[in-house]
Amino acid sequence: MEFLRPDSLAGALAEKAANPGAVPIAGGTDVMVELNFDHRRPDTLLDLGRVAELHEHGTDGGRIRIGAAVPYTRIIGELGAQLPGLAMAARTVGSPQIRNRGTVGGNLGAASPAGDSHPALLAADAEVEIASVRGTRIVAAKDFYAGVKRNVLEPDELITAVLLAPATGPQQFSKIGTRNAMVIAVAAFGLALHPEQRRVGTGVGSAAPTPRRAFEAEEFLAAELNWDSPKVLTDSVKRRFGDLVAAAASPIDDVRGSAAYRRHALSVMARRTLTWAWTEYCGGSAQCA
Repeated sequence: MEFLRPDSLAGALAEKAANPGAVPIAGGTDVMVELNFDHRRPDTLLDLGRVAELHEHGTDGGRIRIGAAVPYTRIIGELGAQLPGLAMAARTVGSPQIRNRGTVGGNLGAASPAGDSHPALLAADAEVEIASVRGTRIVAAKDFYAGVKRNVLEPDELITAVLLAPATGPQQFSKIGTRNAMVIAVAAFGLALHPEQRRVGTGVGSAAPTPRRAFEAEEFLAAELNWDSPKVLTDSVKRRFGDLVAAAASPIDDVRGSAAYRRHALSVMARRTLTWAWTEYCGGSAQCA
């Protein structure tokens, strides 16, 4: 196995162009598991650990730009106030050691339906920055996933960053697993309220071939919320929102849970995250939820 270690983004893109089959590795929390279990045996690994540009975050046209190799721990500690939904999701990732190494860029590259960051990215309207020697392109997160563990990257491309607008309203994330920690999600759900646009964002994880949004649920809830004079949400609105989120999923039966359980879990998580987010939007008044 050949091991490539470029020390710049230009060098990394050149190596990827010359070796399209090279597997990128940054934190290694996904790639090393596949190697250790002999699920993958690539001819070439492209180590991105020395590419400083991928380990930085900053602002870009009013949005937050997170380098593909920024670990979850830094997202939690340095960006949690601006990106609360993504920070909540990051806190559920593995153990402290995994959060110190794992990255959103790696999560996107693996494109697992159960990836913890995906629901939060979808709910927040994130965009993925993709680069090659041919140039840079931006892809909306909702259009990035192409199938089970497949994405829209071309063989010579690398994920360089994720772009998100700072939250202007409450965001929430919920995940159900077979135990409380260090677990792959049976189902996950992200919610973001965008009051300046009178819009709702959602993200469904581990309940379809790809992470996806629940568009009908978003449209229903946005029309039901009284954005200017918040008032109590009726149980019928919460139930309908939960039902529409569950209907957006296409789950399967597997060793972690049944399709029926996943739909039920999504409905419950949708109602709960809505209650939490709307309570926060109302200034913490439980009477409003």
